Amino acid sequence: MDGEERGYWRWSKRDFFPEESFQSFGSYRAALSQTCSRFKNRLVSRSDDDNERFELRKQSENEMKRCLTWWDLVWFGFGSVIGAGIFVLTGQEAHENAGPAIVLSYVVSGVSAMLSVFCYTEFAVEIPVAGGSFAYLRIELGDFAAFITAGNILLESIVGTAAVARAWTSYFATLLNRKPNALRIETDLTSPGFNLLDPIAVVVIVVATTIASISTRKTSLLNWIASAVNTLVILFVIIAGFIHADTANLTPFLPYGPEGVFRAAAVVYFAYGGFDNIATMAEETKDPSRDIPIGLLGSMSIVMVIYCLMALSLSMMQKYTDIDPNAAYSVAFQSVGMKWGKYLVALGALKGMTTVLLVGALGQARYVTHIARTHMIPPVFALVHPKTGTPINANLLVAIPSALIAFFSGLDVLASLLSISTLFIFTMMPIALLVRRYYVRDTTPRAHLLKLIICLLIIVASSMATSAYWGMRVKGSWIGYTITVPFWFLGTLGIVFFVPQQRAPKVWGVPLVPWLPCLSIATNIFLMGSLGAMAFLRFGICTLVMLLYYFLFGLHATFDMAHQQIVPKS
Repeated sequence: MDGEERGYWRWSKRDFFPEESFQSFGSYRAALSQTCSRFKNRLVSRSDDDNERFELRKQSENEMKRCLTWWDLVWFGFGSVIGAGIFVLTGQEAHENAGPAIVLSYVVSGVSAMLSVFCYTEFAVEIPVAGGSFAYLRIELGDFAAFITAGNILLESIVGTAAVARAWTSYFATLLNRKPNALRIETDLTSPGFNLLDPIAVVVIVVATTIASISTRKTSLLNWIASAVNTLVILFVIIAGFIHADTANLTPFLPYGPEGVFRAAAVVYFAYGGFDNIATMAEETKDPSRDIPIGLLGSMSIVMVIYCLMALSLSMMQKYTDIDPNAAYSVAFQSVGMKWGKYLVALGALKGMTTVLLVGALGQARYVTHIARTHMIPPVFALVHPKTGTPINANLLVAIPSALIAFFSGLDVLASLLSISTLFIFTMMPIALLVRRYYVRDTTPRAHLLKLIICLLIIVASSMATSAYWGMRVKGSWIGYTITVPFWFLGTLGIVFFVPQQRAPKVWGVPLVPWLPCLSIATNIFLMGSLGAMAFLRFGICTLVMLLYYFLFGLHATFDMAHQQIVPKS
């Protein structure tokens, strides 16, 4: 009966598909016949701050517990960003692309990541909800843009969790002084790339998900302890590296030229990934306007310094030509007589991946929760457990497919797909920020909106042209840049002089608007262009699958939700 209190665990059809369009075959067929008109409606429809902050949260039935401070968010930043990437990518790129200038690659990619952090911070302070970038884009760019983002978030969450869990097994084996695949089960029943079964990765995912589901506060405490240990290991690696440093190893500093620095920057950029998880904690933060800027900007600034020091210490310990691309720090320590260093590196990487999984389980579940609140996926995944104050169903939605993929797949082919999904979302964010600052519904004149759209198209197109020209590898020729870069500059200048700002941030805002957001768009598109054709092909295929789901299910569910055509719960 209506009004009757229901338990958390529920599995009826109406819990998954309560919308009118799915109540019978006839109603579904009628919904499909209206696909064009419904798509037009959702394409131009945009949410608003109050709807995301208050109305949609009712879909979860219970509130998440506000239990986090800036201190928790800073350590969440450490935990979500510092994983195995710094240990793996630094040696690989120093050896193959940048040489000792790998430290500059970390500076370039760090500045690019910080530009995205600025955008996330302003949104998270203004709209403190669990949906992160999904909620922000739904407000500023509409339902359809938010759905494409939601699909990439889910893909990134599932495949990324599986990849980190597989890497956890490899480093655990190294810590036991065994080969990386020693703890996996080899079988002839599956094809190559899927023939190394990994039960340990499954256990790691299950444990991380369980901890994240029990309590946000306890997860924060565990993350703090693990991140503190990992930080001590990293500090030891840096200090030991400088003690055994030889400045002669820094010569030549740019053996592969500026091109090598930027090629390496595109790869090591992903060592900074994960900071967006902090924005999803806004709903559980005691004072979002104070805590989120400190947590996001503070943690990323410190991480950037740590990464640059680690890269510099490696380059000074060993000549770049002698750096082992597969086990850089381990071999470097061995070369200076510290053979036990490889165990310390493995321990640091293991601790880092543990916190990435823990914080990832928290952040990903909150993304899923808010996506489900809009009915883009079944609303049963939006439910918050009344006792734990955590979205257990959302955790399970990410954990179960992640565990299955981690058990069977080596995930090599999906690595670049993860990168392009991340950069796509990071490119959409500064665009949404510019729309927020320069366009207000029912207030901004149509002429100003048209000018803003034209300027944004010029900025995006010139950024794509710059990236494409870089990808052509025209050695020694800078003519193309003298055309594409001025166009980006003119597009940004057009916003400055011809499009007046319509809204100012209430508490904290990105400085130097529109220059910093436009620079963020350019750097993210530039890095996307360095990923290669196969990454874009896989991205295109996955996008087509997402669109198929959207037009068959998501579009009709969100249309009914927006027009309140929901069958009452019974």
